[in-house]
This record gives sequence, C-alpha cells and structure tokens, in this order.
Amino acid sequence: MINSVWLFLIISGIAVAAARGSMGDVSAGIMAGASSSVELFLGLMGIMALWTGVMRVAERAGLVETLSRVIRPVLVPIFPGVPKNHPAMGAVVMNLAANMLGLGNAATPIGINAMKELQKLNPRPSRATNAMCTFLVLNTSSVQVIPATVIGLRAAAGSSNPTEIVGTALLATTISTLAGLLAVKTLERLY
Repeated sequence: MINSVWLFLIISGIAVAAARGSMGDVSAGIMAGASSSVELFLGLMGIMALWTGVMRVAERAGLVETLSRVIRPVLVPIFPGVPKNHPAMGAVVMNLAANMLGLGNAATPIGINAMKELQKLNPRPSRATNAMCTFLVLNTSSVQVIPATVIGLRAAAGSSNPTEIVGTALLATTISTLAGLLAVKTLERLY
C-alpha cells in the first residue's frame, strides 16, 4: 500500500513539473538530494562505527551484565508467567540491557532468542502470550540511556553538541515505556 502511495506521489510530482516546464529543477533537486544523502550516510557510518565500538567495549567490560543484574529484579513482577531462572527471562534481560546501551545490532538477535524462549512457554503456540506482548512493548519502547543512533545522526548532520539529546531521550523513552507497560497490563486484564 505505501509503495503505491509513494509511486503516486513521484509520478504526480514529475507530471506537474513537466506540465509547468520545471523538469530541470526536478533533476537538480534529485541530484542535490542524492549528494547530501551520500554525505549524510558516510558521516553517519563513521559515527555509528565509533559508537558501536564503544558499546562493544562496554559490553566486553561487563557493563551489559551489570545492567542485567540491576534490571532482573524489576522484570520478575512484570513477567509473572515466566520462571525467574528460565532462559527466556535471561534473554529478555539481556535484550533490554543491550537496548538501554544503544546496542541495537546486538540487541536484535537476543530479542529474537527471547521470543523463541517465550514461545517455548506458550501453551497456545498460535497466539502470543501476555509475556510475549509485554516483551514486545518493552523492546519497542526501550529506555535509551545512550541513544547512539540519534547521536550519530546529529553528529553526521553537523550538530555542535550531538550528545545534548541524551537527557531528553532518556525522559521520552522512560515515559513511552511506562505508557506502553500501562497499556499492555490494562489490555491483559481486559482480554
């Protein structure tokens, strides 16, 4: 559906430009956009490589494991149907810790593993359990202590202080996580 919308917008834009005689402006705009996209990509790639390296060092230094130990007691009451020492709980904790530290690439396989482990506890495999829905909400809204992607985008765009977003991002993601938890727990009771 969205592809059809984009195709319509592109074709109608070109048709209007052709009718108004401004195809040269369209071509110039396309070339300028392509050039700035490449510059942004290369800048972002460098910043993301730096942050990924820093986060990898933090992971190997045990920061993710330490954060996991802090998070686990908070998550046990949020996931009442998951045994405390089940591999699913460990995968959920590791995924959320990795997300908090901005390790999105490292968090993705852990999140997939967490869902697989939660599925093993599922008595009705064709439906998601409350724990699976709760994990999805927590993973999607994930509290960001270090929003590496946004920092990278801001740095690539030439921001004089790309890390100034950290406090705002922490506040916003904390609020979104609490709102998501409230919604999922409310819906659990209704269904």
